[in-house]
Amino acid sequence: MRIVLVGPPGAGKGTQATRLAETLRVPHISTGDLFRANISRQTDLGKLAKSYMDKGELVPDTVTIAMAKDRMEQPDAERGFLLDGFPRNVSQAEALDELLTTEGIKLDAVLDLEAPEEEVVKRIAGRRICRKDSAHVFHVTYKKPQQEGVCDVCGGELYQRDDDSEETVRTRLEVYHTQTEPIIDYYKAQGLVVTIDSMGPVEQVTDRALAALKREGDDA
Repeated sequence: MRIVLVGPPGAGKGTQATRLAETLRVPHISTGDLFRANISRQTDLGKLAKSYMDKGELVPDTVTIAMAKDRMEQPDAERGFLLDGFPRNVSQAEALDELLTTEGIKLDAVLDLEAPEEEVVKRIAGRRICRKDSAHVFHVTYKKPQQEGVCDVCGGELYQRDDDSEETVRTRLEVYHTQTEPIIDYYKAQGLVVTIDSMGPVEQVTDRALAALKREGDDA
């Protein structure tokens, strides 16, 4: 299957993308991973992206699209892929359509993970990260450490990242509503959007998404 995953920050896209890709046996292709891989390998696209990032500028759509195209042409993506973080706006969605049309393939579904805005703010602003090991993540409400401010695993100090502050989260949500949310209407016009409630345990959200994809496949 060829799937695009969309949703606001804090809706659980990264977690669900990993779980769904593993179950469907397709690669999880995220914009962040594309940038890191190309920069790490010092590809021409990676060097170009880094030149913009070093100046604090946004990487142009043309560069992001070229990276995505290169990744989708790899052998492991032949039977499908799950795109996470791309397309990020309507112009990228249009470019993706052109690319897929050229290759003679099409998207099967666009999964729209929905979560109430205040819940999104609560999820992200409540995160606390261990300074010793950033893989150790806690939450002031959902996963409290045994001792406030101290990592249960290694005893490191827990802190709130700058981009997890409530003010920053609300800014990120505004950017999402302005730039990314319009692609939902774009894909609705193509009959591709499947809306998923992202509230509740991770496993339940995954089950909802898989059930919705199965229905889409049965209807196709």
